[in-house]
Amino acid sequence: MILIRHGQTIFNVVFSVTRIDPGVPDPLLTSRGRHQARDIAAALAGEGIERILASPYRRAIQTADTVARALGVPVTVDPDVRERFSFSCDLGTRRTELARAWPEYEFGHLEERWWPASEESEASFERRCARFAARIAGDPAGPRTAVITHWGVIRALTGERVTNGTLVRLDPPPR
Repeated sequence: MILIRHGQTIFNVVFSVTRIDPGVPDPLLTSRGRHQARDIAAALAGEGIERILASPYRRAIQTADTVARALGVPVTVDPDVRERFSFSCDLGTRRTELARAWPEYEFGHLEERWWPASEESEASFERRCARFAARIAGDPAGPRTAVITHWGVIRALTGERVTNGTLVRLDPPPR
């Protein structure tokens, strides 16, 4: 399995400099973030990726869409790999709006408002990441899966703190 942090957003640009939440809900990719998504696709060519799992945040779907189109593989939106809800960028986009923006993907399994109403505790977040890791460990397609996710999820699964557009290989997937 390859974990990938989504491409850069304006939230990432501002927060990395100021360490202050800029108040940008569910941001899309910047020009640099779109370029990072294309670089991710190029890096994954020849890896034998058969599917992409993506967080339901727009930045992850946008990254996944670019990669999936380049590789010719399907995308499944998976709420278990969403970021821990703690900043304005973690206010999501309603399911119906996501479905309108990306009609080729399935969103019916999401609640209309799929993100938490208040800050997610570290313990709850860790349990969600562990649940995902256990599920993917038993999946025969796990090794051929790319997961477009977030800083917090990658940190929870690997201990690594990564920048936008970074790929982290988990071979074998966590058990």
